[in-house]
Amino acid sequence: MEDIIQKLESLRAVAEEGFHHAQSLEALGSLRVKFLGKKSQISQSMKLLGGLPPDQRPSVGKHINDIKRSLQELCQKREKQLSDEEKQRQLAEKRLDITLPGRQTFWGRRHPLTQVMAEAQRIFEGLGFSVAEGPEVEHDYYNFEALNFPTDHPARDMQDTFFVEDKIVLRTHTSPVQIRFMEKHTPPVRFICPGKVYRQDADISHSPMFHQIEGVCVDKHVTMADLKGILALFCRDMFGADTTLRFRPSFFPFTEPSAEVDISCMMCKGKGCRVCGQSGWLEILGSGMIDPNVFKAVDYDPEQYSGYAFGMGVERIAMLKYGIHDIRLFFENDIRFLEQF
Repeated sequence: MEDIIQKLESLRAVAEEGFHHAQSLEALGSLRVKFLGKKSQISQSMKLLGGLPPDQRPSVGKHINDIKRSLQELCQKREKQLSDEEKQRQLAEKRLDITLPGRQTFWGRRHPLTQVMAEAQRIFEGLGFSVAEGPEVEHDYYNFEALNFPTDHPARDMQDTFFVEDKIVLRTHTSPVQIRFMEKHTPPVRFICPGKVYRQDADISHSPMFHQIEGVCVDKHVTMADLKGILALFCRDMFGADTTLRFRPSFFPFTEPSAEVDISCMMCKGKGCRVCGQSGWLEILGSGMIDPNVFKAVDYDPEQYSGYAFGMGVERIAMLKYGIHDIRLFFENDIRFLEQF
């Protein structure tokens, strides 16, 4: 018994010395296997208990377990020390110099069309208009028929409109949203319809896909004077307080009377220049009083209610506001152009 205990104490001393002087986690791991593994001399000592008298086995077994427990605790403590030292070493090697200037972050910008649409929406919401949206793939009925377009109208020709299939088109204006909205709401109504529209047209001032904002107001006793007042407020907020408006008689199937609206040229202040073709005026939108046939399509009584409608191209507004001469610049994703706004 004494020989076994003496041998165990000798192994303990050697193991403790090895654990204390281990300089890496790898070295400590090797020592753990050597002194505490299943094949270590300390673990193998348990097999010697069978050769001892029965009354000595408990005390020797307890002594073996005490040695193993103390060595395991010492090993764990040393492992934590080495792990902390390794972390400190790594931190020292990877030290971040916070006095150095940081990398510049590139901030994106909102597209000029998005900015103009948001500004227009803000203006009209301030005037009491809500916002309505609808599908871009539309039925012929909503895009043309309900808006009083005759069957032989040029806009219904395949040369001007994108047909998905017979009677299904890519909407050519956001006016179908007006019909859908009025079908579900009774007067009074006051709303705008912003969104994408599609026409078979592409040149320096036209795009096959562009954006429109249309507006509608229906109530009792609505007049052309109300329309002029709303559009004057919008244009002066969008283009400046000194902007003046001119209404010219025109024709649209869904309004009667109809008017084109011009604003005084921002470049020459109405005096005449190259931008306005020496006229002093710039065409900006179309408008008019809603035709009674449109009211009948949505079950509004034209004898009881009247209303006005207007529509404008967002690209047109942006081109006038920022002095841009080519609509294609909006869709080329050239950061040199976009970062100017």
